[in-house]
Amino acid sequence: MSEMIATRVAFGQALAEFGDNPDIFVLDADLACCTMSMYFRDKYPQRFFNIGIAEGNMVGVAAGIATTGKNVFACSFAMFSAGRAWERVRNSVAYPRLNVKIVGTHGGISVGEDGPTHQAIEDIAIMRAIPNMIVVCPSDAVETREAVRALIDYKGPAYLRLGRGPAEIINNVPGYRFDLFKGFVCRPGSDIAIISTGLMVQESIKASKLLEKNGISAEVVNLHTIKPLDRELILQAAQDKLLIVTVEEHNIIGGLGGAVAELLSGERPTRIMRLGMQDEFASSGKAADLLKRFSLDAEGIAASILKVLTEPAIRKMHLTRDGKEAF
Repeated sequence: MSEMIATRVAFGQALAEFGDNPDIFVLDADLACCTMSMYFRDKYPQRFFNIGIAEGNMVGVAAGIATTGKNVFACSFAMFSAGRAWERVRNSVAYPRLNVKIVGTHGGISVGEDGPTHQAIEDIAIMRAIPNMIVVCPSDAVETREAVRALIDYKGPAYLRLGRGPAEIINNVPGYRFDLFKGFVCRPGSDIAIISTGLMVQESIKASKLLEKNGISAEVVNLHTIKPLDRELILQAAQDKLLIVTVEEHNIIGGLGGAVAELLSGERPTRIMRLGMQDEFASSGKAADLLKRFSLDAEGIAASILKVLTEPAIRKMHLTRDGKEAF
């Protein structure tokens, strides 16, 4: 079993690691022990401010500090930083292009027992809709660390989405290189392409191995930055593929799947299946149970793909040259 570290923990550790720059300030809405900004607080208390349970005010303060040339990270749960504070993010941060990074931890249904009120499944969509805002959702601790480093260097508004529970480390491999604006292929394949973000990358890799046992070669693309999209990589993934599958721990409306569909519909029309929350709320429960219930675990992802691939129209599209079905 690979090492398991929550991306929110990796975020806090990275912020403390790279926080020696005196221009970096961190704000939190009374959740430092949960967002893990406490690592920065304990190391650089003079540049940390607990604004209290007032997320809109936190973003306003962050914007004010940023006008003095500082680089500000404003942290809370995704439901609050992207939801409750949305108008302040739009008008006080994104509109004037201030150097504020909005950090939303506890994203998706893997928040688990906290239930639907705290399971942010709309945050990517509403942050992606804001002009000037970039949206980043790393898959593991390695990627989170590099994302924090990159966002410190990036000048402008950004939204960083993180998870609550431990995530398997998958990017500690030779040749791994993080580029803020470029996704990458973490598993090659020729029949279909699975495009994932966040925790769903791990599940998609496992699903691709299950599909391989059924004779299906599935490419897995890690799209850690959802806005702006890596257009070249997505168009390349769609080339000559039978099916594009997007997988996200988010409502399929407006999230990763929506972004990919928007691109391909205009430039390379391709059959797309969007896996995620099907415009519904989840419930309180253990993270693993919820992922299974909504078919967002490896087995569920593989089963959903296999079901679509049995459709007559799909099978007809992919005959081998000698007239036999490819799978």
